[in-house]
Amino acid sequence: MPGLAVVTGASSGIGEAYAERLAADGWDLLVVARSGERLRELATRLNQAHRVTVRVVQADLSDAGEVERVGGEIGAMPVDTLVNNAGLAYYMPFADLAAAKAAELVDLNVLAPVLLTQAVLPGMLDRSRGTIINVASLLAFSGAVEIPFLPKRVVYAATKSFLVTFSQALAAEVGDRGIQVQVVCPGVVRSEFHSRQGMDMSAVPRMEPGDVVEASLADLADGALVSVWSAWPGSLSSPPGTAAMPSDDRLTGSPHRAGAPKPER
Repeated sequence: MPGLAVVTGASSGIGEAYAERLAADGWDLLVVARSGERLRELATRLNQAHRVTVRVVQADLSDAGEVERVGGEIGAMPVDTLVNNAGLAYYMPFADLAAAKAAELVDLNVLAPVLLTQAVLPGMLDRSRGTIINVASLLAFSGAVEIPFLPKRVVYAATKSFLVTFSQALAAEVGDRGIQVQVVCPGVVRSEFHSRQGMDMSAVPRMEPGDVVEASLADLADGALVSVWSAWPGSLSSPPGTAAMPSDDRLTGSPHRAGAPKPER
């Protein structure tokens, strides 16, 4: 039965698509992003369309004080689902990446999901139910692969690899206590994420944000821990030149999806 879901980075792209789908399924929402105006527009639209309650929290989750504030709020609520989606990239050679930007990447992509998960997990454990979805990237598995459209990504890819390991290890700890954990690893998605970096990805096959969410929730229903989807053709959802994805038992310890047809949901 739907309850309360928290979605970070909900003002656009994948986060907005999660909010839209969860609201359509009857979930009340708490949405978080830097853009308060966009969140308020989203809240109004979802409330009118689905008659759900949508609470807006404007926050910059790369700021430790803001993460503490949001964590305090959601830790006091009966959160049933947490979607850690907020993130940024700063694609550039590592030698050119300013220390402040490197710290911002780690703070937003790593520390924020960890600390927000810590905030809601005690309540989930008390209720013996809950879902945590961490949005990573197919680049989590890219290592040193170099093909023309792949960006310079040392810190970004490392933060997404962290989310994969974090999710796997957390699932092993809490999976038998009613908590389901998933990490979503999409390929290139049609959103503002790359345009904000000044990257033209129009020639690269891309998924729609809604497709990522549909695939994630279908995999969640199937108990998949790692949800891997891409618009690239092929059995492993990997762009040409990338290493083959490990099999289920070596990568996840439980089923994952890679390269299957998109679910019809």
